[in-house]
Amino acid sequence: MMMKRKGILIVVSGFSGAGKGTLMKQLVHSYDNYALSVSMTTRGPRPGEEEGREYFFVSREKFEETIAADGLIEYACYCENYYGTPRGYVEKQLEKGRDVILEIEIQGALKVKEKFPTALLLFVMPPNAAELRRRLMGRGTESMEVIEKRLKRASEEAEGIEEYDYIIINDRLEECVPQMHALIQAAHDTPSRNLEFIENMRRELEAYK
Repeated sequence: MMMKRKGILIVVSGFSGAGKGTLMKQLVHSYDNYALSVSMTTRGPRPGEEEGREYFFVSREKFEETIAADGLIEYACYCENYYGTPRGYVEKQLEKGRDVILEIEIQGALKVKEKFPTALLLFVMPPNAAELRRRLMGRGTESMEVIEKRLKRASEEAEGIEEYDYIIINDRLEECVPQMHALIQAAHDTPSRNLEFIENMRRELEAYK
């Protein structure tokens, strides 16, 4: 009898403006069995963002209370705001067999990998730096000062990409989404994510000796 497949924790990071949010939403829309984890943040909502959909928007005090209660898988400070992943929702979805996608920056991703060694780390990149700047400016929601801060941050983040399992070049969305799905499905079949199944097989084979 096949064992029930548990979900994989998928951590998606990338430079601000690389299109990782759009990529993940399209992935969830195109395929079943994915769940997007909603992060908690102390930054204010951007135009069009809704509480509980893009983020849980909370005060600094509330965020620090959640940290103290061990209610977050990870958290980090990015551009002077806290971001974190609520623990309860993620663990519940994994037990149901759903693949949970977290969108977090590089510091948080490495913390998640420490706590969840079988997490799959994906880093989304634009085809080149000029395209990244063009996308940031095309948003029309941030000042040039903020855009320059994000480009500077991208330069720093570029030093940690080697820690990830795969990079995904987000050039054409219609090609990128199925590529991302294929990588995740293949990850389900790695030995490190099937230790219980392997151990059961060994026990069953022992009975034939």
